[in-house]
Order: sequence, then C-alpha cells, then structure tokens
Amino acid sequence: MDNTDFLVFESNPSRADSVTAALQFLGFHPLRIDDSPLANGCRGLYVGDVADETRLEQQLGQLEAAGGSPALLVAEDSPLASRMLSPSAPFAGRVVAIRFPLRYEQFADAVRHACKPLQGVRRAEQRFVGESRAMARVNSLIRQVAPFDSSVLVLGESGTGKEMVARTIHECSSRKDKPFIAINCGAIPAELLESELFGHEKGAFTGAISARKGRFELAEGGTLFLDEIGDMSLPMQVKLLRVLQERVFERVGGNKTQRCDVRIIAATHRNLEQAIADGRFREDLFYRLSVFPLELPALRERLEDLPVLIDEFNQRLERRGVGSVKFSTGALQTLRGYAWPGNVRELCNLVERLAILYPHAEVRAGELPERYRGAVVAEEPSSHRLLEVMDAPVVEPARAVNDTALLPEGGIDLKDYLADIEVGLIRQALDATGGVVAHAAKLLRMQRTTLVEKLRKYGLQNGLAA
Repeated sequence: MDNTDFLVFESNPSRADSVTAALQFLGFHPLRIDDSPLANGCRGLYVGDVADETRLEQQLGQLEAAGGSPALLVAEDSPLASRMLSPSAPFAGRVVAIRFPLRYEQFADAVRHACKPLQGVRRAEQRFVGESRAMARVNSLIRQVAPFDSSVLVLGESGTGKEMVARTIHECSSRKDKPFIAINCGAIPAELLESELFGHEKGAFTGAISARKGRFELAEGGTLFLDEIGDMSLPMQVKLLRVLQERVFERVGGNKTQRCDVRIIAATHRNLEQAIADGRFREDLFYRLSVFPLELPALRERLEDLPVLIDEFNQRLERRGVGSVKFSTGALQTLRGYAWPGNVRELCNLVERLAILYPHAEVRAGELPERYRGAVVAEEPSSHRLLEVMDAPVVEPARAVNDTALLPEGGIDLKDYLADIEVGLIRQALDATGGVVAHAAKLLRMQRTTLVEKLRKYGLQNGLAA
C-alpha cells in the first residue's frame, strides 16, 4: 500500500484491467479496490461500476477531509457519473469523464487534465522530471540536503537546470515561506557586484541617489542563489568569504555591520578545481561553498528521459496556451542520436518551436530542424524541388534507394522511418500546391484517391482543398 497513488473502483474485471494497465503505463501505481483497505494520501481515484458504494463514499469522504487535490476520473456510463459530475458535488469542476473502450491518447489527456489541480498543490514537493537512474540520484540528494542549512554547490553544464535545483531545495526546506533570491555573478560587472550583493548607502558612489538593499538583505531568512560563481572576481571572492564565515556585512559606503541569516546555494558550469590550480578561484571559498556538492548529468547522459521531459514541456506549453506537439517513434529515435550541447534548455526550446510550427500534430523525423536529424534521416527534397519532379523522368525504384543512409547502431523501425519520409514529402507537396490535393497527387505521381487515403491515415486532411 505504501506505493499506491491511484485507486480503481471498478467491478467489471475487464475494465478494471484496462484502467489499471493504462495507469501503470503512465507511471502510476494503481490499486484495485475490491477487498483491499481504504487508502490515505492517494494522488487519484477512478470510479466505474461500483459494487460497494458505501466504501466509495468513505474513500471520497477521506479525500475531502484531507483537503488535497487528487485526480478524479469517472467512466461516462458509470451509474455515479451524473452525481460526481454535478456542479453541487464536493469535487465539482475537478472530475474528468473517460469513455470506453479506452483509447490511450484520450485517456492520457484525461489523466493529465485531472492532475492539473494536483500540480499546484504539490509544488513544494516538486521533483526533477526524469525516470533515469541519474535523475533518481539527483532527486534523492535534493531530498536529503533540503531540510538542512548546509551550503550547496550545484555543478553541471549550461542548460541542465541548476537554478531549478536551487529552487527545489528551497521549496522543500523550512525556509520555503521566506524569499528565494537569485543573482548571476557572471552577468554583473565586478565593480557593481558588491553593491548588488550587499547594498549601498545614499551617496556611496556616483548615481547612488538613495540607499538600497542588497541581495543578502532581500534574502533574509530565505535562500540566496549565486549562479555562475566561477565567474566572480578574486576581490569579490574575498568579501564573500568573510560573509560566509562571519555572517555579517556592511553596505557599500556604510559602516554599520549587519548580521544575516541566509542559506547559500551556488552554481557553476566551470571546473572550479582547475580554476583553483590556475589561480582564478580561492580554495578556501571553494571548500566553504561545497559542503554538499551536487552534480547534474548532461541530457546526453540520460536520453531515456526524453519522452517524459517532452511531456512535461508540453504540459507547460498548454498551460501557457501555446499548444503541444507529439513526436513519432522515428523522430524520438533521431533525437536520441543528437549530442544536446544545450541540454534540457535546448530541448525545451525545440519543443516550443515545433509546437508553434505543428500545433497538436505529430512531428516525424524528416520534419525536425536539420541540425537534429544527423545522418539517420535521408535527405528530403524541398518544396521547390518537388515542383521539378513533374518534368523529371521516372526513376526505377531500385535506383531510388539511398545507399549512403546509415543504419543506427541500435537498429531502426523501418516502417516508421519510411512513414516519416512519406509524410514529409506529402506535406511539402501540399505546401507547394497551396493545399490542393489533386495537384499534390500529380506531384507525387499517385492517384488522388490514394493520396486522400494517406491523408486520412496520417491525420493531414483538415483544411485541404479537393
């Protein structure tokens, strides 16, 4: 029962099996409520044909008393559907209806929609997205260090999410109700950084027309995140070291000593040990900051997390009203072959770009930006090249094979790979002919009815002219 996070009330064995399997596929740990005890603190509940309504009422009562926001699903044809979906129901507006027979995409969307209230409530318990062993270790380290005031040094390449680690540590700590203040030490000129950190008095320097609090004062009682600490100048490192050792500072131009109660989390993408050897970073400051070092893996080291990261970014885009995008199996396989120098930030930007270009559509390997395709995807002709195909001689199929295409080391789904190419060419033909199916069919040298079937098969038929 400890791992259970989704309860299934369904007396129909076939439906119970379907719902349970679907929830397991989505990463939940469902429990069928037949002769099992009631559960507290679950994340979701599904209601179908209920044999024991009294036990269901008891479970709903527990959920309501707990004051949480569990995901609530009800079968459209459930005898209890009208009551649970009623505006006067205790969970009004938070129950999502699902339809049988189950379709994976519809069910996944229903669960995602039902879980949205949960996301806001559990924000302080937010974990890093990822199911890889590397991210499991990161999440474990965050949980271990969060309750303490020890200084944390977050290491990792640019774009791996160092500031998100700092925010998560703060939100899981006893300081979560106090400020979280971040400053990029590499983005502020050395002569201004002291004022930004410690504040200044009126008249301390030209332009200081009034007194101003620094980041240490603003973060009082909370957490101060020093990003890109490896870019801080040596003179500032000395002043920062004093604050960390004695927990006191003075504003620029002032002589009043102020005490501070601030937790320090620092981050850098640089190799600080090498910087120490080169004389660019103080060794005593390094040991003061790295009480608890936490290193983030690069995205290329946890490629198995690509699907869950893409799903997370899609959810964020939907909340912003941008839409979402799906990736075919071939497209995901192609993305796994990319080096991801920009790490998770680069993936996030790619998902947003494709969600704008192909809203609510499925992107195939041939439609990925060129830099992400590598040698896995055969070169596809552009739209203007397709216009020249009409006058070109017919190429024998055997000669049309690209002998230089490289087979990935792990193999490839040939059917999906060829479908990627076919969809890409069909879309280019439609673009080149203004969406007129008959003209596009002529470009592709196929019957119009055949192209119509392919458009229906790939979900490309909306808004096209005959």
